[in-house]
Amino acid sequence: MEGRIEKITVVGAGSWGTALAMVLADNGHEVRLWGHNPKQIDDINEYHTNEKYLPGISLPKGIIGFKSLEDALTNIETIVIAVPTKAIREVLGKIKEFQKEPLTIVHVSKGIEPDTLLRISEMIEEEMPDNLLRNVVVLSGPSHAEEVSRRNITTVTVSSKNIEAAERIQDLFINSYFRVYTNNDVIGVEIGGALKNIIALAAGITDGLGYGDNAKAALMTRGLAEIARLGTKMGASPLTFSGLTGIGDLIVTCTSVHSRNWRAGNMLGKGYRLQEVLDSMGMVVEGVRTTKAAHQLAERYQVKMPITQALYNVLFKDANPKDEVDSLMSRVKTHEMEDLANVLSTDSIE
Repeated sequence: MEGRIEKITVVGAGSWGTALAMVLADNGHEVRLWGHNPKQIDDINEYHTNEKYLPGISLPKGIIGFKSLEDALTNIETIVIAVPTKAIREVLGKIKEFQKEPLTIVHVSKGIEPDTLLRISEMIEEEMPDNLLRNVVVLSGPSHAEEVSRRNITTVTVSSKNIEAAERIQDLFINSYFRVYTNNDVIGVEIGGALKNIIALAAGITDGLGYGDNAKAALMTRGLAEIARLGTKMGASPLTFSGLTGIGDLIVTCTSVHSRNWRAGNMLGKGYRLQEVLDSMGMVVEGVRTTKAAHQLAERYQVKMPITQALYNVLFKDANPKDEVDSLMSRVKTHEMEDLANVLSTDSIE
């Protein structure tokens, strides 16, 4: 393990927050894990388990569960926000009611806020007063909580406007099974992490329809082009989308049964209604909300995003999934390299 030992609070005792708390505890840090379910917190402290989200996993004794958010943040400099995008403002609103000292906030959620069209780091900067916010760091990449909790080899990226802050968080998390890289492209890291959930939903639909691996490979490839097209328009580096938070995250989310976005899409492809799917999941499907935001971003930046448009039609206009997939396949023919040329053009990366 590298770096100094710290007291760190993880806000959100779901699967991802708990898995990251395990990484930090394995590295010798004193980890406080806050959650809103008292029974869950009791089980974490008494039995060292979180059966709802990580069944069968024994948690390190260095993780202490907290029911009071204020108590969990006492004498803390660094917090990890591991709640769904829609809950971030609510949580930050509670924190700033009692917090007196500036915090480094590491967010690990993957989404975009509809209507405001803010990335999560922008939401944090908007919500937290300057005197309470030292740095914002993004942690993202191809990583399923279930595998991290079993200490399977995983690689992620941390990004911040302040590269020294990113390197400090890198030191807190990095170990033999959890490898952490740095990247100063905050926009690209957040956009790649958020929009891959849209493509994973669409990949699940094609699998649910029985279209096979060829169709899914085509969807993922064109989906990456779509993500890069929007991301570069928003100011990201096109190179970021060839890294862990681009193609890496896209592969793992579109192909794994651990992916709740893929599972949700798979159910949609098999004929389930959206509300039936959401009710059955038991966890937030970030891609649904992100699809709405990405659709709005495509209109704002005048970017063609046919896969996003098709998924938007399925989710919010009650379109038939098969009809939308067939429509994608019958689009006007073009040259494959045109998208790449557009993404890598000088205008798109200035």
